[in-house]
Amino acid sequence: MQMTFKDRCALITGAGRGIGKRIAEFIANEGVTVICVSRNDANCSAVADNIVAAGGKAVAKAVDVSDAAAVEKAAKGFLEEYSRIDIIVNCAGITRDGLLLRMSNDDWDSVLRTNLSSCFYWARHLVHPMARNRWGRVVNISSVVGLMGNAGQINYASAKAGMIGFTKSLAKEFASRSVTVNAIAPGYIETDMTSGIDDRVAEHILKAIPLRRIGQTADIARMVTYLCSEEANYITGQVFTVDGGMVM
Repeated sequence: MQMTFKDRCALITGAGRGIGKRIAEFIANEGVTVICVSRNDANCSAVADNIVAAGGKAVAKAVDVSDAAAVEKAAKGFLEEYSRIDIIVNCAGITRDGLLLRMSNDDWDSVLRTNLSSCFYWARHLVHPMARNRWGRVVNISSVVGLMGNAGQINYASAKAGMIGFTKSLAKEFASRSVTVNAIAPGYIETDMTSGIDDRVAEHILKAIPLRRIGQTADIARMVTYLCSEEANYITGQVFTVDGGMVM
């Protein structure tokens, strides 16, 4: 199916690598102007440069998404430059794994601010203009651990579960203005974040995946691209697991 995009502008956080990078590439390939955001300027700039070299439209901006003031400044700048942001994909995320009794306050706070609070910061400044324009798409990249939990990741699982509640609530607030809000819960995806998994752990993970393979970033990017298209205009408040069948 050919997806439809009408002169849209998208903000992709966490676009410097992994899933966010792939999402930026897929959406740019549909003719959407993409703003690639990550904390690392070199990473997001490289992604934007590659998109432009391939004939797409992209710019890069280094923003610490865990910093409310930094997000506010960046959001206002984007609205001044582009007049509107039609699509937000919240993909920025970090891990600070550890068992509860060994987890520091900073390990907890930094993961919650980066993975969850950042969604609130961007939405607070960019969703209302979408509502005025009577069109918008927000896609939050959660995780299967937000649905089923995971020992040693209580901070990460809590943030990802929070994204699901955030998604459903925001969807209800803005549905009447044709702004859709959905979440994707990836399973184990082959990225820099998962590349260090021990072979024995990887074997155990594969046994829990009915499709018997680790997912690829393109598996997530395809779903995100569809949810951001015109064809997905009757889908909101939903959580889509893209996990090879782990969660059924």
